[in-house]
Amino acid sequence: MVIDPMCGIGTTLVEAICLGRDAVGVEYERDFVDLALGNLRHAYARGATGRAELACGDARNIAAVFAPLRGKASLVLTSPPYGSHTHGHLRSSRDNNGGKIVKRHYRYSSDNANLAYQSLPGLLEGFGVILAGSATLLQPSGIVAVTVRPIRVKGELIDLPGLVIDTAHQHGLALAGRYVALLAGLRDGALVNRASFFQMLETRRARERGIPACATAHEDLLIFQQATADGDSRLTALPVPASGPATGWPSRRQRCAGA
Repeated sequence: MVIDPMCGIGTTLVEAICLGRDAVGVEYERDFVDLALGNLRHAYARGATGRAELACGDARNIAAVFAPLRGKASLVLTSPPYGSHTHGHLRSSRDNNGGKIVKRHYRYSSDNANLAYQSLPGLLEGFGVILAGSATLLQPSGIVAVTVRPIRVKGELIDLPGLVIDTAHQHGLALAGRYVALLAGLRDGALVNRASFFQMLETRRARERGIPACATAHEDLLIFQQATADGDSRLTALPVPASGPATGWPSRRQRCAGA
C-alpha cells in the first residue's frame, strides 16, 4: 500500500494502481480531488488493478481519517507544498505595465486555510504533523519518501531539503538515506538545465548583484523511518543503482562517521 497525504491530481495513486498496488490519498482542494478521481477512472479503464481510496480534507488529520489502515502501508510518498514559490502562469505586460511580468494562478486556491498559504515556519510545522500522522499508517519496516528541492525566496536560497530533514526529526522520523534526482536533460553528453522561469530570473538577478548563484537542477529524495530509541532509523543501508551515474548519498550517520 502506497500513501500520498497531499496527492494533488493523483499522479502517485495512478502510478501505484497501474503497478497493481493499493493506494491511499488525501487532498485539500476539491478541484484537485475531482481531477484525481478522473485520472483514477482513466487508469482503471486502461487496466489498472490496484485499489485506490481518496479523501478530501486536511492531511494533518490523516491518522484519524484512515485509522483502520494503521500499520498496513509500505510507503508514504509525498512532497511539501511550495505555495507561490514555484507555481503559476506568466504573462508579459510590456505594453501596459512598464515591462513587468504578471504572475497568475500561483496559489492553489483562494482558501487561506490551505497549508501553502502559511509562512515557511508554519508550512514546515504543518508538514511535520502530516509526516508523523502518515507514518502511523506504516508497517514497522515501512518508509517515508519525500521529494523536495531548494527554493529561492526574494532572491535568498532556502535549503528546504535540510529544513524538511530537521522537521521530520522533530516529529519522530530519522533520516535513513538521501538521493539526488536530476531534473536536467542530457544532450550531446552535456546537462541541459530545465529550471523554471522563476528560478532562472532569480538566478540572473542574484548574479547581477555579484552573488554566484546557480539554478537548481535536481531534487532531493529523502528517505525516513520511524526513529528508534537512540534516534536512528531501522535501516542500515539502502541500495544504490548498479548502473548509470552514482546517485546514492550516505545517511547522516554514515557521513558523520566518515564513510
